[in-house]
Formats: sequence, C-alpha cells, structure tokens
Amino acid sequence: MNGAHWHLVVNHLPIIFPIVGVIVMITGLISKSEAVKRTAFMIFIFGALASLVAMNTGEGAEELVENINGITENDIESHEEAAELFAMLSYILGGISLLGLWASFKQKTFSSLISIGTLVFAFVLLFFAKQTGTTGGEIRHTEIRSGNSNPALENNNAEKDEDD
Repeated sequence: MNGAHWHLVVNHLPIIFPIVGVIVMITGLISKSEAVKRTAFMIFIFGALASLVAMNTGEGAEELVENINGITENDIESHEEAAELFAMLSYILGGISLLGLWASFKQKTFSSLISIGTLVFAFVLLFFAKQTGTTGGEIRHTEIRSGNSNPALENNNAEKDEDD
C-alpha cells in the first residue's frame, strides 16, 4: 500500500467520529446519562487521533497525486489548508473531551457545562469537516468541483433529453 492508499483508508474517520459523537452526546444529554456522555467524549478523542493519522498520511498522498494529469496544485493546497484547520480544531475537541471525561469521572459541578460546550464545538467542527471532505474529494472527483462541468455527463444528459 502506498501513501495515497493509506490516506484513503483513514481520511473518512476524522469526519465520521465527530458525527457519531454528536449523536451520542445528544443522547447522553437527553437521557442525562454520564456513561453515554463519557462514550461521546471517547468518540471525540478517537476522532482527534484519527485526524492525526489522516494528517500524517496526507503528505504521502500528496507526493503521489501531484504528478497526475488533471490534478492542480491549487486543489491540493485548498485541501491541505482546510485539513490543517480541521485537524487543529479536532485536536482541540479531543482536548476538551479529555477534560470533560475527567470532570465526569470526578463528578465536578461544571461537568454538564463541558458536555454542552463540547457538543457546540463539535457542531462547529462538523462545518470544517465538510469543507475538508469536499476539498479532498475535489482533487480526484471532478464532478463535484464548483464551476466545473463534466462534458461526459452533459453529453449523457443531452442524450437522455433527446430520448424523452
């Protein structure tokens, strides 16, 4: 397996973990279950670790794809910048989650506030997760690039219109 393959294997995890963590945290807040909230904190921590792995495999992927026709340096740079910001926010969410986990186990009075704050921060993180995922997808999936049309799809749609 090369660097690009490893990156493709792990790059969805930093996006999936926060989505699942948000669902679990909402469930924990509604049910007022410390165990469920602790689970959400652990999921956010795993998301931060997955971000670390995705960032480390990104450089290897970049080395391989930058020489492929149709891939521009601009597409790679856009993704890299989005990924760096997303990873930093993910690490912060992981750190907040560590604090929340500690506060939950120690039954600190501010534990509920950390749970709510973590949830709010996770929603912010999901916005940047979407940006990172989209810019990453645009590197190889020309059909999702904004402002670009795919002639093959246009021809296919034109043929369908003629058949109707």
